[in-house]
Amino acid sequence: MGMGRGSAIMVLLLCLFVIESEMVHAATYRVGGAGGWTFNTVGWPKGKHFRAGDRLVFKYSPGAHNVAVVNKSGYAGCKTQRGSKVYHSGKDQITLVRGMNYFICSFVGHCQFGMKIAIYAP
Repeated sequence: MGMGRGSAIMVLLLCLFVIESEMVHAATYRVGGAGGWTFNTVGWPKGKHFRAGDRLVFKYSPGAHNVAVVNKSGYAGCKTQRGSKVYHSGKDQITLVRGMNYFICSFVGHCQFGMKIAIYAP
């Protein structure tokens, strides 16, 4: 049995409400806090509750650091894989996707000194 016009409109309104609710609840986080994206930020995500759609702001000195979006093995091995998106503006804004999100600085040695974060976003 099909939906009447009124039911279809109610479903559409409900969908719009859900989409708007997701957008309203998105948060913005400055990675590393006041110190920004730098060494030893690996523990920065602890105690925070992220969601898909939240925005991360990476503040750093361009030319001194960057932000590479990597997968789990890239994170563990501090390696940027072919095809990885690499940001280098010093004021990068990246929206979290659902699931695990991995970020490293791909400058030699920086990731090994804790310039990496892993965030789960349900």
